Amino acid sequence: MAADTPISPRRSGGRWISHWDPENETFWREQGSRTANRNLWSSIFAEHLGFSVWSLWSVLVLFMTPETGFSFSPEQKFLLVSVVAFVGAVLRIPYTLAVPRFGGRDWTLVSVVALLVPTVLAVLLIQRPETPYWLFLVLAATAGLGGGNFSSSMSNINFFFPERSKGWALGLNAGGGNIGVATVQLVGLAVIAVFTVGNGHFVPLVYLPLLLLAAWVAWRHMDNLAGARADVGAQLAAVKDRHAWIMSFLYIGTFGSFIGFGFAFGLLLQNQFDRTPMEAASVTFIGPALGSLVRPVGGWLSDRFGGGRITLWNFAAMVVGTGVIILAVGRDSLALFLAAFAVLFVLTGIGNGSTYKMIPAIYSARAEDMIAAGTPRARALAETKRLAGALLGLVGAVGALGGVGINLVFRESFAAAGSATPAFVAFLVFYAVCIAVTCLVYLRRPVSAAGRPAGQSSGVS
Repeated sequence: MAADTPISPRRSGGRWISHWDPENETFWREQGSRTANRNLWSSIFAEHLGFSVWSLWSVLVLFMTPETGFSFSPEQKFLLVSVVAFVGAVLRIPYTLAVPRFGGRDWTLVSVVALLVPTVLAVLLIQRPETPYWLFLVLAATAGLGGGNFSSSMSNINFFFPERSKGWALGLNAGGGNIGVATVQLVGLAVIAVFTVGNGHFVPLVYLPLLLLAAWVAWRHMDNLAGARADVGAQLAAVKDRHAWIMSFLYIGTFGSFIGFGFAFGLLLQNQFDRTPMEAASVTFIGPALGSLVRPVGGWLSDRFGGGRITLWNFAAMVVGTGVIILAVGRDSLALFLAAFAVLFVLTGIGNGSTYKMIPAIYSARAEDMIAAGTPRARALAETKRLAGALLGLVGAVGALGGVGINLVFRESFAAAGSATPAFVAFLVFYAVCIAVTCLVYLRRPVSAAGRPAGQSSGVS
């Protein structure tokens, strides 16, 4: 009951909840819902700033022009954002494990304060074009700290909410974080418009007080759950499961494309279409904003028509959209390029939702097959739930590496051909492979252990 679930200090410097039972409807109604939602909104604020700091250099590279003293080539700029993306992707795994170890409130506080380091470095570096490129690369890479915040935030919120509400809560948390990519680009646009391209250091300066505010919000309004535990066994089991790597591959195609294109969009406009920093910044935020806002649509469509089907048709549409982009680059049509890229961003957002939605459906089907084969229902559901939860963290981390690949491919494309066309051809082929994988693995309907077509029993297809 709610009366038996106190919120009390358990360790020095942190507020710990001793007992937490969100599945108990009385507790949830009387106390749990209010506490969980307070932590959710605080977490969204911190995660949003994490995505903004992670994406900071995708904006600052627009300020790195000969007029401001920089002589970095397009290949060097693409490598810069690739390194930042890589650090953020790698940190997602340890950040996931940090929440059960240190507590969601305490880790949010630590991770937000840590973002002051790359933000201050950005203020200094963008004013010092004489900095050696290798040192610039190393110091700017610290912005990858912001990429880890997604995993710790999602892991923390997952513990707070009951099963019946996790979809809404996690979707809101993910969308609120993702849109930080668009927000920092809007800040960049405002700085260029008001202060000119010579004042790029104002962009990270905007975030310094916001990070301090987020730290105060986490300290004042968030809680640690004493019952949250890291399930290392489930994570090791997930690594051995073929679905972990198949779904990670598909998520590279969706979220990897979202974050990779978000980082690269402004550079593409500058180097492919010779846009000025102001002209590039005036449109770069549109794509990430659209991709973030439509993410819940992918989940809703998957509930209605099946995650596998939505993912398949989404990748098919991404092939068509990429083909139009190739045509636009060939014709040097900026209008067609922008329109097609906006559609592609929308598709990455829908795909983010549909691929993530496939994971619990896959393990729901496995639970049904285990039950049909004689495994006790409670054991089958508990085991598959553990694996599905572990898989969500692993897929999120591996999928983020797609952002690294996107920018490295652009780098090689400009280095070899002076154009983005070869890169988009490579992406088109990759999306076509994703179509084949989705179809062969999740939509061919082999007979399951329960005697039903696998896709039909799971809702994946």
